[in-house]
Amino acid sequence: MKITVLGAGAYGCALAQILNENKNNVYIWTPFEEEANLIIEKRETTKLPNIKINKNINITTNLEKALENTNLIVIAIPTAFLSNSIKKVKPYYKNTPVCIATKGIEQNTNLFVYDVVKNILNTEKLAVISGPSFAIDIAKSSPVGLTLACQDKETIEITTKALSNNHFKLRKSYDIIGTEICGSVKNIIAIASGILNGLGMPESTAAMLITESLHDIKALIKGLGGDGSTVLSYAGFGDLLLTATSSKSRNYSFGKLIGSKATKEEIESYIKNTTIEGLYTLKSVSELVKNKDVDIPIINLMEKIIYENKKPEELINFLIKKP
Repeated sequence: MKITVLGAGAYGCALAQILNENKNNVYIWTPFEEEANLIIEKRETTKLPNIKINKNINITTNLEKALENTNLIVIAIPTAFLSNSIKKVKPYYKNTPVCIATKGIEQNTNLFVYDVVKNILNTEKLAVISGPSFAIDIAKSSPVGLTLACQDKETIEITTKALSNNHFKLRKSYDIIGTEICGSVKNIIAIASGILNGLGMPESTAAMLITESLHDIKALIKGLGGDGSTVLSYAGFGDLLLTATSSKSRNYSFGKLIGSKATKEEIESYIKNTTIEGLYTLKSVSELVKNKDVDIPIINLMEKIIYENKKPEELINFLIKKP
């Protein structure tokens, strides 16, 4: 099959490696000439250190060429740039199955990634993959498991055939809402967990945060019409556990800077040079829960800590006093 990966970031390149390993004809599209040339010339990217991008993977800035006669589109574009990129796809789109690997909620519209793509492309052939998987681990062919949330049979079959192998597992789900909520909110919880680490709190306190957060995420899923049991999936507990406990997580590392009282300059530098999905998602999730009249207090607290200079130590008090 021909498969087009939109986005040449760490996750997009890692997924391309798996797709290539599974004997697919893989194209990676990036709008940036400099990024494309670097990968073509050196078969590597600074976003995946010490990983060689397979020479069989095609790199292009020509979107029409990338999408021509493709059997599956894989979206791995940061949420902040999603809408503009998918609008560029629209003129060449021919109701091809789409697999969404991007997580988050769009600012201003407060729409989940699934809804953004669905509205622009006007298609039901959409799947969402989400779960505990750092790009570097996927690229190194480490065993990983992800949730594949989809309600279209053809898209499930094509996505499974394209990605599944003896070290990359997909577990099917029909709960797109729950899967997207888990993939979005876990990044915010990871920032909170990093804050606790920066404050010098032990793993026991982090486990407390994760447990309390699982209850809140489940309540949010049910409040928005999803299946509460999704919180126990790869997309739920699995991804939350990984992202909220590992220094590989950019969200966790960002939270650690806040908790350890890093200087304003250090924090601003990290934000400038790093994609922190939880930071982008925080405002959107905050607005979403307000609009849906769902009470998720930790979201409100995180917004105050990050944007209103509330003391990070309030997170500890919150966990103890939380009903």
